[in-house]
Amino acid sequence: MIIYTDGFPGRELEFGHRKLLYFGGTSYLGLQTDTIFQEIFISNIRKYGTGYGASRKSNVRITVFERAEQYLSQLVGCESSTTLSSGYLAGQLVRQTMDTKEHRLFYAPNTHAALYTPTPSTKLKPYITFTALNIALRAHLETDPEICPVLFLDAIDFSGANYPDFEGLKMLPLENIILVVDDSHGIGIVGENGGGVFRRLQKLNPKELIVCCSLGKGFGVQAGSIFGNKKRIEQFMDTPFFGGASPAAPAAVASLMDSKSLFLDKRSILIHNMDLFKSNIKTLDRFKFMEGHPTFSFADENLVNYLERENILVTSFRYPNEDSQLMSRIVISAQHKKEDILLLCEIINSF
Repeated sequence: MIIYTDGFPGRELEFGHRKLLYFGGTSYLGLQTDTIFQEIFISNIRKYGTGYGASRKSNVRITVFERAEQYLSQLVGCESSTTLSSGYLAGQLVRQTMDTKEHRLFYAPNTHAALYTPTPSTKLKPYITFTALNIALRAHLETDPEICPVLFLDAIDFSGANYPDFEGLKMLPLENIILVVDDSHGIGIVGENGGGVFRRLQKLNPKELIVCCSLGKGFGVQAGSIFGNKKRIEQFMDTPFFGGASPAAPAAVASLMDSKSLFLDKRSILIHNMDLFKSNIKTLDRFKFMEGHPTFSFADENLVNYLERENILVTSFRYPNEDSQLMSRIVISAQHKKEDILLLCEIINSF
């Protein structure tokens, strides 16, 4: 069922004469409709304006970008970072910059489209299994040791194959691989204080670690970011791609720093809501989920239809295009009330 709405979908949606409880989307902390967060954002709009159409390379520069990037670097646990207007742009900047004759690109299973070339003629495809990927990487290192492999993958791929244990990565010769990870669904939610997966992946000792992400899911602002070492981040920022694009709205990145305590409170509520859901579902094994993440994926279209009849709407569509497999998942958020979650559990248990 496709629903058009005139406002941001919060915990409830009105469709026709029906009021639906919404357990979908990516607003994990419920920030987009949170009045406290909105007031912080509005206050920053009054200071910085609604947007900023100039280049970050302009002779007039707003200092909030550098301050926000220092804050994000400390949160994530990396040496340096930069921000862009979207997570997709961040992924494309990394991919295009790393696609050189000194590198060969590899894609792990289920890698997000944001890390691919935008042209449909690309022959690069994700490997079906990490075993096949391991064989291909080792064969490449044996025959072309001077060309460094760059491996792209999603931290949260909703199959549970990557986060939290990254078992597939552990079989790879990571000491010889530059690892590029999309953490769009992890940043703000998992890791120490919502710092995402950077620290966890750094412990696997890759040759180099680059993490890119959207900040719109975990932090509720329209922006993207890239994390890595200082030299690499400077390389990304010294490209026509970066200099020619407008940055994220200054009000958005300022709101990241001004909402630290709110993020912590919302994350605590989210953890409580996840625990409440898991402790009241009788058949939790019907879902694929990752410890510490609020998404519960499933493949049963009948369950989607049953929930809709009971006025529960979940994420369910073919992604990233109409030829893809149907993707269905229940998303628990910090905006849900106790009674919402208990009702959801009761309905699922009766299916």
